[in-house]
Amino acid sequence: MQITDIETVRYSRTKRRSRDEKGHAHPGPERESTGTLTRVVVEGGPDGYCFGGDERANEVAKRHLVGEDPLYREELWNRLYRSQRLHKGTLHDKALCRLDMALWDVAGKVAGLPVYKLLGASRDEVPVYASTMVGDDDPDGLGTPEAYADFAADLVSRGFEAIKLHSWMPPYDADPERVVEMCRQVRAEVGRDVDLMLDSHHYYARTEAKRIGEALADLDFRWFEEPMDEHSLSAYEWLTNEVDVPIIGPETAEGKMQTRAEWAKRGVADIGRVGVTDVGGITPAKKVASLYESFGMECESHGDNVGNLHLLCSMAFPGRYHEYGLLHPKYDYEVADDPAVTNTPHPEDGVIEVPDGPGLGLDINWDYVEANRVE
Repeated sequence: MQITDIETVRYSRTKRRSRDEKGHAHPGPERESTGTLTRVVVEGGPDGYCFGGDERANEVAKRHLVGEDPLYREELWNRLYRSQRLHKGTLHDKALCRLDMALWDVAGKVAGLPVYKLLGASRDEVPVYASTMVGDDDPDGLGTPEAYADFAADLVSRGFEAIKLHSWMPPYDADPERVVEMCRQVRAEVGRDVDLMLDSHHYYARTEAKRIGEALADLDFRWFEEPMDEHSLSAYEWLTNEVDVPIIGPETAEGKMQTRAEWAKRGVADIGRVGVTDVGGITPAKKVASLYESFGMECESHGDNVGNLHLLCSMAFPGRYHEYGLLHPKYDYEVADDPAVTNTPHPEDGVIEVPDGPGLGLDINWDYVEANRVE
């Protein structure tokens, strides 16, 4: 059993999102886009697939993976990880994640098991939190504290029992007092039985982050996420000791499990954070989850990614929530599904089930992919 090729399948699709000058997503007009699918081709099958991927990174990966046994995931992941030093900007963590997940897809298909059971299952479903887009200047969108409160009430009416608010970020007004007022109005609207979290502008000064954190503690928020530059462990160590609301992190800091080990050791956050795209795949994410467990820390996943869903369903120690979104009053998240996937997971009554088919469990609409293939 050996890998014979790494392919990047490209296909056209439409999207209804745009990005502001800082890269944050907002609802937008329908536009043409290109989707990708990473395929690990295995002699005699089964092949492994993961949506997403980077053509340049996959070309680099070929040199390390072709001719190898796809079930030697640990060896292959480490080989790619150590190659990142020479391919910065090409073999980045998101691309590494897609390759790793495709290898897990192969392994699950060989075993006839979904990935979460291959990892060691703990549950088949998890609660979700509704994760909003960042704020904007649209009073009928997320342009005012009142708009956030109205949207939060709508989300609760749709069965969500937890909501994470992405507040305003530049180029929009991210004044701490405005953010606090938004959080107050949302809490007043949904009551104390709904879990609320805040993911704020990421470059506040210590004093600004403390002001927001003190208000969130009074409002009984479940956590406060990335209010300062995550490269400064000292700033987070200070903030964690200054406020009563739990601080969660790191989210996007480079360094995979090694960085997260330093955060856990130094008590830089109250709750750990990991996402498969942030650390380079399921292989390192599982190590991070076990690391946090050994420190007695909750570990919450970052991002609406099927790999995170499989990871969460293999964890007996908290993580509680899967992130679902990004959501907005003017954006229909379910209608925006990639048409190349026929069984994208969506929650019912605030709970989402992990795909139970072999491997990652996603059903690929090959008729659509081939009809819209981009060479």
